[in-house]
Amino acid sequence: MPITVKRIVLWRTEVDNQPGALAATTEPPARAGADLTVVMGYKHPTSEGKAVIEVFPIAGRKLAVAAEAAGLHTASIPTLLVEGDNKPGLGHAVARSIGAAGINISFFVAQVIGRRFSAIIGFEADEDARKAAPLIKKAAKRPKG
Repeated sequence: MPITVKRIVLWRTEVDNQPGALAATTEPPARAGADLTVVMGYKHPTSEGKAVIEVFPIAGRKLAVAAEAAGLHTASIPTLLVEGDNKPGLGHAVARSIGAAGINISFFVAQVIGRRFSAIIGFEADEDARKAAPLIKKAAKRPKG
């Protein structure tokens, strides 16, 4: 199966870095029926005592209201969701093709479950995400290192 590359909008908030912050933030969207496929929580790299929570998808008015009640707002970072069949060397091939084009990656989070992979890749600018999408598809066709 070929890979898919699509633009997504992460919803993001900064919270106090304390036990239960992730659960408290995701509770309103969960109660509203959100089926989140991406949930990231991590200590803020520069703000002492703070953490960042990012989720996807939040779609529709009901979920948007619930997400906003939890302090989540659309993130401005251009982000791509990449999914498909896993192959050895795929992550390297994608990173190499993006880097060789002079595009800087803000973040790259990937995982493999069974034979499928999923990755979210953040970029510094919309133009970078737009340029990266076809490069990712091309790299996935021949992932040898």
